[in-house]
Amino acid sequence: MSVPHLVTALTGPLLDLEHKILAAQPDIEHWFRNQWQEHTPPFYGSVDLRNAGYKLAPVDMNLFPGGFNNLNPDFHPLAVQAAMSALEDLCPSARRLLLIPENHTRNQFYLQNVAALAKILRQAGLNVRIGSLNPEITGPTTLELPDGQALTLEPVKRHGSRIGLDGFDPCAVLLNNDLSGGVPPLLQHVDQQVLPPLRAGWYARRKTEHFAAYNQVAGDFAKLIGIDPWVINPYFDHVDALDFHSREGEDRLAASVTAMLERTRRKYAEHGIDEAPYVIVKANAGTYGMGVMSVKSADEVIGLNRKQRNKMSVVKEGLEVHDVIVQEGVPTFETVDAAVAEPVIYMLDRFVVGGFYRVHTGRGSDENLNAPGMHFVPLAFASPCSTPDCDGAPDSEPNRFYSYGVVARLALLAASLELETAQAPEAVALAV
Repeated sequence: MSVPHLVTALTGPLLDLEHKILAAQPDIEHWFRNQWQEHTPPFYGSVDLRNAGYKLAPVDMNLFPGGFNNLNPDFHPLAVQAAMSALEDLCPSARRLLLIPENHTRNQFYLQNVAALAKILRQAGLNVRIGSLNPEITGPTTLELPDGQALTLEPVKRHGSRIGLDGFDPCAVLLNNDLSGGVPPLLQHVDQQVLPPLRAGWYARRKTEHFAAYNQVAGDFAKLIGIDPWVINPYFDHVDALDFHSREGEDRLAASVTAMLERTRRKYAEHGIDEAPYVIVKANAGTYGMGVMSVKSADEVIGLNRKQRNKMSVVKEGLEVHDVIVQEGVPTFETVDAAVAEPVIYMLDRFVVGGFYRVHTGRGSDENLNAPGMHFVPLAFASPCSTPDCDGAPDSEPNRFYSYGVVARLALLAASLELETAQAPEAVALAV
């Protein structure tokens, strides 16, 4: 597998941030250990980071990661050990695990992710079978994958308050399905432990709640190592009661964009950054880069044309968007083979198990790289994110990746806080 080598020549603020992270490494790891004594990490997660050269910040946190097949296989033992740790903490008696993926059985890349995840869990000592909620799967169905593997899906069945497969009664259930459309009746009120908890699904979760929790975490961490929290934290705002088709709420959205641009402009001036600020407007729930637009002026959200309104108004499962996060745009200055790139960090339990670069040949440094129909080449990291080279330069690969891992773990900790205070699924309208 090819791995990218960083094409960056760092000076200035981010180099200073990496210096401070390396110098404080013992304090950082001690701080994280204490945090995990008080808070339970999600079973797994992935974080989209943006490295602007003057800022290194998370821009999205996914609690149902779908790219385990993109990780460097050399780090596979890290993932197995992390899965063992997670199971010891969350479900120590588990022997049989039911893995429930998304319904899109024609997405070969996603199915390779399911196979990679199942392999990790099996090597962690579990009997793993894959149960599908897709009504088209009515019996054991074997799918051939491009890498030569085969994946067998079986229909999930319910017996009383337990779910399983024919001849298979699992101790625990792992969701790799983000529940964008709600919680199916099949999964409601089951006896087994469900990981992540149902309230982590996008039917209930909101990005603004995550970044409110991240705001708290970033502030505490910034005090620990003596930095301005802004260098690891994107500003954000919340606009709801929108209707993109009827243009209801357009003025409020424009006002939020104007305020965000001005707030960012002031911060740029404070830090001596000569860049034009921009804003990302995206649906407050959901993944797959749907319902996202990049704007540099409030004029760009006034009077959207039909195509733009259609793009912003609907996300996965055909759900309408009435609620958006308005987020400070963090450009990426990293490139792989002359194409714009951003790091994606993968975690199991509280451990970083690897990552990859999402590389887009047709987009700019200030655009969303995670979009439907995009052409991207995921390239696994050359070294893990858990072990810095304390004798190396701050921007050497191990140390850059260590900084990535630190900021990603801050987002993971924020997700822990978010889930602790999240609304229980019973209190949310469930899909029928």
